[in-house]
Parts: sequence; structure tokens; C-alpha cells
Amino acid sequence: MRAEYLDGNAITLLETGGDFFPALIAAIDAARHSFQLETYIFEDDTVGAAVADALCRAARRGVVVRVLVDGFGAADFARALAPRLKAAGAGVLVYRPEIARFRLHRERLRRLHRKLALADSRVAFVGGINIIDDIDPAAPAAPRFDYAVRVEGPLLAPIHHSMARLWQLVSLTRLRRGFRPSAPVSANSRGSLRAAFVVRDNLRHRHDIENAYLEAIGRARSEILIANAYFLPGGRFRRALLDAAARGVRVTVLLQGRVEYLLQHYATQALYEGLLQAGIRIFEYHRSYLHAKVAVIDCCWATVGSSNIDPFSLLLAREANVFVDDRGFAAQLRQSLDTAMRDGARELSCEDWQRKSWLERLASRLAYRLVRLLIAIAGQGGPH
Repeated sequence: MRAEYLDGNAITLLETGGDFFPALIAAIDAARHSFQLETYIFEDDTVGAAVADALCRAARRGVVVRVLVDGFGAADFARALAPRLKAAGAGVLVYRPEIARFRLHRERLRRLHRKLALADSRVAFVGGINIIDDIDPAAPAAPRFDYAVRVEGPLLAPIHHSMARLWQLVSLTRLRRGFRPSAPVSANSRGSLRAAFVVRDNLRHRHDIENAYLEAIGRARSEILIANAYFLPGGRFRRALLDAAARGVRVTVLLQGRVEYLLQHYATQALYEGLLQAGIRIFEYHRSYLHAKVAVIDCCWATVGSSNIDPFSLLLAREANVFVDDRGFAAQLRQSLDTAMRDGARELSCEDWQRKSWLERLASRLAYRLVRLLIAIAGQGGPH
């Protein structure tokens, strides 16, 4: 399905947890009717405790609080934080809590990876930031690099619908009653931005996020800038980037420079040579862990969300992105990414790849093929 853009939105860019968590907690504390939260990770740390405390306060003053977490990403949530929330009166559900440790099957790999919040159906948050302390002890001055957006306006209607529907679906699997917020959705115009809320699921919206990217890349005339934590695009996505570079579009990707997941790190590097030879610029971010999933195209189109450009996000997980068609918002995100590349990243060259030992290059190619094999075993037929 094509992305449906709605006019009249107010959208605020939030950079790292330093912007996001205070705004989220303020929204929880201001909620009077309902508050819904979906997250992949809900950690029992300083940040998680602060968010949980705010949710408990809201529930105790009569706000209908509903929290939905992923059973893998938030594996300890049911033991560590859920009892406190339930005792305060909040509703808690876990998406796919049963993890098969010794079986690789697509039903077990389909995770809830999106990060959404909705307060009183009047303000929402969409992005890539989990409920977890984003400060790296080894580099306390450089938090995990990520983004979210605060949304008001007509875009709240599809966000509300998507969250309510998923809560209903998960409730049915647990034989529980569904839930709808008591407050109506405030879909009145709140600003001037044109934006779309796009999800990826395993039914009607299997390729919606990828298709929205591909449509924007196909229209690009001057510049494509993508920042993505886990970048392992399939054939269609790679061809779109290569075609854009061939027609003279400046294509730049900002990727993870630190090794967080070994297999993913080396698999991504297997793509470097072909991208660099096509004239695509690659920057690796080293200042902290890069967790962003954003892009800016032609200084007028931008996206912020939870979806990586890899098989897990584009083929298996539930994801959610906001796509914004606004020059001012795109310029703000572009400036933030420029600063990140200037202050915390290093540009790579073809010579960098060629200087790697044959063993490193072999490891990258083997890692890439292994990832493709794992996706095929999971029943998806590999990246497309």
C-alpha cells in the first residue's frame, strides 16, 4: 500500500534519549485519560525505572495505562517491571513471549520492534529509541545516537488505530478483553507539516516501509542521506541506491562503526566494495553506538522510525516509521546528521577495503552469506 500523507501536523525532532525521555515522561505525567506504550526493550535500569514510575503514577490517578513489550527484546520485563505496573493498575501484555532457543523459524523471529507511545490520543511519539539507558559507560559524554519524533495533529488517527488494533490482537491470543482509550482522537490541525505514518507487519503491510523508501529514492534528483544502525539491504534496495548514484544523485550512508553484533557487522561490510565503487559515500560512526533509522532525500523528504534496512526489519518484524514531506523538518534532520558525521564519524574509501587482509574480506563475505542462509532457513527465501 502507498503511504497516505496527511496535512496539518506538528512534528518535533527528538535527538537521543536526552530529548526523548524527558518529553515522554512529561507526556505520561500530563495524561488524564489514557496512555499507551509499545517498545521492543523495556530495561530495568535508571531510565526504565523512571518511565515505569511515571506509568505507575498515571495508573494510580485513574489514567488507563497499557504497556505492550516484545517477549525477546524485553525478556526480563515480566519479572522485573511488570509486577509493579500491574500492582498500580496498568495493563501489561507481552508480544510473543515464548522463545524457541534451539529452533530458527519465522514465527519465532517475528518480533515487535516498533517504538510508539500515545497520550490521551492527543500527542504521540514514534521513533527508534527503546526504554533503556542510552549512556555508554565507556563514553558517558556520547549517548547512543538515535532519534524519535513527537507528533500532534491528524497523524494521530492512524497511530491510534494501529496501536489499538495490535493491543486487540495480542489480547485475543491471551484470551483477554481488548482496549480502546476513553479519550477521542484529536485529529485537528496542529501545524503545517505533511506526513505519513507507515507500518510493516506480516499481513496487509508487508512491504509498505520498504516501498515508501524505494519510491522516495526513485524520485531523488540531488541527494540521498541514510543513517541506519543495521544496514543489509536486499537486491531491490541496493539496485535503487546504485541507480540513483548512476544518474548523478549524491548518495551517502552513515553506518555503525562499533561492533555491537559481530555477524551483522561483518555482513554489512561485505557490501562496502560495491557501494564505494559505484560512488556511494560511506561513513562509519564511532563516537558512540549508532541506533538511528532515519533518512533525508533532496532536502525536502525525511523519515524517522524503528525500521532498519535489513532482513529482520524489512521481512520479519513489526515496525513503524513517520515519513515527513517538509523542507524545514528535513533540513533540521540533515543538519543533525551533518554534525554527527563531522564530529563522530570517519569516511571510508575503496582503499580502506582493499587494505583489509584477505581473511577479513573473507569473513565479511561468509558473514553475509550466512545471514542470507539464516533468513532462508527461517522460511522467507532470503533477502529480496
